[in-house]
Amino acid sequence: MNARILDTIKKSAAVPSIPQVVTRFLEIMQDPKFTYEDLVRALAADVGTVTDILRLVNSALFGVRQKILSLRQALTLLGPKRTRSLLLGRYLVDSLSRKQVSGLDMSYFWRRSLATSVVAARFADSVLPRHRDETFISALLADIGVSILAEAMPECYAALAAEYRPRGAALTADNELAAVEVTHAQVSAMVLKHWGLPAVVTDAVNLHQSANPGTGEAASIARLIHAADLIAKLLCELPEPDELTRVCVQATAIVGVEIHVLLNLLPTIESDIEELAGVLKVDVIPSKVYTIIARTMQEHLAAGVP
Repeated sequence: MNARILDTIKKSAAVPSIPQVVTRFLEIMQDPKFTYEDLVRALAADVGTVTDILRLVNSALFGVRQKILSLRQALTLLGPKRTRSLLLGRYLVDSLSRKQVSGLDMSYFWRRSLATSVVAARFADSVLPRHRDETFISALLADIGVSILAEAMPECYAALAAEYRPRGAALTADNELAAVEVTHAQVSAMVLKHWGLPAVVTDAVNLHQSANPGTGEAASIARLIHAADLIAKLLCELPEPDELTRVCVQATAIVGVEIHVLLNLLPTIESDIEELAGVLKVDVIPSKVYTIIARTMQEHLAAGVP
């Protein structure tokens, strides 16, 4: 890892600045005597933030049994640390989604990021429920380094950014190191750490490109991100049936689940992604492509995989 380049990128305009409401929230959490009411007052200063947190908590992805009507209820349900991650993720997505990065298909970027986060969260339900929320936010933000590198180092990274598209070549750590001396995973993790996300999130994001991330909670989340991204890439393009089956079998093997776990999450993938896009206010063109591809995946997997 090239610390000098990471520091240069961190100071560039490509990395979004931390909003005042987030800074205040983090300051309160550092006080060992803080109360939930302190946090509620800090967040209530931004009505949009309150609305978005309530919409996210009440979304199908969180599966709450009763509708959460107040920020105080949301904080009680989630706890301060989980709320912090959602808050930071919401603002990071908001800041980055406003950008149009030259040479990078931002519509595809967000479709894939949203799909990765949805699939990763559903996988976590089966194998890592205690870290479901960390998995969700890690997967959502794991590839922000692609956008940041494309903006901060356009001449060196342009050829790689152009491959982040349907049918594009995989962005390998080796190729990125050769081009810019850092990987997009390292850049993503650096930004998330700078914004104050927990270590398990930043470590998981840093490891998600690795074929062998090791052991521990961060490594387990990294595997979920990696597997979910393989599925998300299929959902964002039109793969051949043989490739579809191969990648799905590979992804479920990485996670350590049976193929039926993947089959069970596919029917709601379209609505989950559309709901998440609406909550995060990400401009993703409505399409039935997820449903079409998910149906194809179900048919081929059910027919060809024991």
